[in-house]
Order: sequence, then C-alpha cells, then structure tokens
Amino acid sequence: MLQFGGLAILPIALILLSGDTTGPMWAAYAATVFAFLLVGIGLHTTQTAGLALATDVVSKPHRSQVVALLYVMLLLGMVISSWVFAQLLSDFSAVRLIQVLQGAAVVTLLLNVIALWKQEVRQQVLTRHDRQRPSLSQSWKRYLDNDRTGRFLLALALGTAAFSMQDILLEPYGAQVFTLNVGQTTALTAFFSVGMMAGFFIAARQLGRGNDPYRLSAYGVTLGAFSFGAVMFAAPLSAVVLFRFGVVLIGLGTGIFSVAMLSAAMARASELSAGLALGAWGAIQATAVGSAIFIGGLLRDLVSSYAQQGLLGSTLNDVSTGYIAVFVTEILLLFATLIVLGPLVGTLNNDRSVDNQNEFGLAAFPG
Repeated sequence: MLQFGGLAILPIALILLSGDTTGPMWAAYAATVFAFLLVGIGLHTTQTAGLALATDVVSKPHRSQVVALLYVMLLLGMVISSWVFAQLLSDFSAVRLIQVLQGAAVVTLLLNVIALWKQEVRQQVLTRHDRQRPSLSQSWKRYLDNDRTGRFLLALALGTAAFSMQDILLEPYGAQVFTLNVGQTTALTAFFSVGMMAGFFIAARQLGRGNDPYRLSAYGVTLGAFSFGAVMFAAPLSAVVLFRFGVVLIGLGTGIFSVAMLSAAMARASELSAGLALGAWGAIQATAVGSAIFIGGLLRDLVSSYAQQGLLGSTLNDVSTGYIAVFVTEILLLFATLIVLGPLVGTLNNDRSVDNQNEFGLAAFPG
C-alpha cells in the first residue's frame, strides 16, 4: 500500500514540477521526494518480509533454488515491464505518462494482493498482542554479538558497491568510446541480463550441491575482477567484441555473487531473527547500490573533466579515462571484498546430503 501511495502521488508531483501551479516550487520537489520515499519503503518492506517468510517455509536444501528463482522472476519482471512501458509510452505525452503511472500504481497493488493471498497462515500463539518481544535495539545487539556478522555485512557492502558502480556508465561508455548507436548500447542490457541469468542458475546448482556460499561468492567476485579488466582493456584495443564479452561476464559475476550472498544471509537468518537479518541485508544492499551509482557517476565526471583539461597529462587526455577510473576503482573494491570474504569461508554448516533434489526449478518451490 505504501508503494501504491508513492506511485499515486507521482502524477501530482509531475504536474507541480511542470510549473502548472500557483504554489512554490519547493512543494513540487517535496512531493517528488515523498513519492519516491514511499515507493522505496514499500518495496523494501515487502522484500524483507517476503525473504523472511521464504526462510521460514523453505527447507534448507531448497533455499538456493528458491533464491535463484526469486532473482530470475525479478529480472523477468523488469524485462517484461520495460517492454510494456516502452509500448505504452511510444506515443508520448504528459497526460499519457500520468496515466501510465496511475496504471502502474493499480497493477502494483493488485499483483501484491494476489501474491500475498493465503501465503502465510496466521499463528495465534506467535502473533498474540501480549506476547513478550525484544526491542529493536536488543535484537540488533544480539545480531551483532556474532563476530562474523560485521564481516559479512562489510563483504556484502563492498561487493555490491563494486558490481553496481558502473550501472549507469556502460551504455555511455559504449557510445563514446566505441561509437555504438542507441540500439547497440541498449543491447548491452540484454548481454548483461543473459550473463546474470546464467549466474543465477550456476549459483543455484552449486549451492544445491552443498557448496559453501562464501566460497561461491568469492568465485563471483574473482570473475567480476576479470570482467572489468576486459571492459577496461577493450578501449585501447578498440575491441567491441571484448567489451561485450566483458559485459556478459559482469552479469555472470553479479548473478553468482548476489545469489550466494543472499543464500548466506538466509542461512544466518535461520540461526537468528530472520526479519532482522534479512532486513539488514536489504538495507546494506540498497545503500551500497545507491551510493556506488552516485560515486561512480561523480568519479567519472571529475576524472574526465581533469583529463580534458590536460591536468592528468597528454596520455590520459582521452574520452575513456573517466570510465577507466571507475572500472579500476571497482576492481580494487572487488579485491577488498575477497580479503573480507576469506575468513568467512567454511563458517556455515551446509547440508551436503541433498537427496537428489539439486535441480533448479518450480518443483523445488514449496507448494
């Protein structure tokens, strides 16, 4: 309902931002910020509760399959919704945009109601109002009492930031450095998605066989370091094929790292408070993604500005310099992630005797 409220407010914010108002402009900015805030709160509240529910109802051998399935459905939903929005906004107008936003609000509410219907049976004993419950500060203190919790959250933050920093830069990098047209740069998203989808399936299969999620995360991080190296060296070599291959590898490494780290979070949640553990995972991930995208864009602009002014020398006076600075930073963050992940390998007791139920698919999802 919070997400619905945010999407419902956005058309009003757009009208105010267009200047079609007699009020002050700060009200337009405030309405826009409030709308996005509601959408974000609704999204992450639903995500945290859904992951906690999945942790409770899914047996340990099947969690890796369920995590991969959740990521696959997320990616599939993004692809389908992007195509639907593109079709609806092909004949663009301000009124059409407002109508699409209003329609998205209604569809969001309907889809969530359908998804939640009879999903969780109410347990009178556990949900009674007079039941003693620890406070948030007490639960958080208990969560952090484990020496490995801080290291896990730090590895998650560093790895997520490393894989997210180039999020808005790959397409302009392809356009400016390799002179790709709009269609070719848009296709980069497809290459990335293919790699990520493959990463989901590989991670699900390996985790289903009882492999350590932290070790698998490290493999994803290592793959990411090679992928950013490929993307970076494609510029001086003018190798478009190497660039596209690097984009696929970035998606592959991101998929493996994401599924493995979420599986680790769910494994830790079974020992502690599921809601708190997965809420911390969601908060760290969202903060790392947002911060990394902002820092990546800022770093690219600053370095490019210095390079074009000749402050970095004639050799670096190139359009690719700002982008390469971001890729180098991501590689350094990935190496830092490996250092943090090292002591965590082997700390989770995985069930390696999965009775021939390692295949990924809907059959593994609890009925």
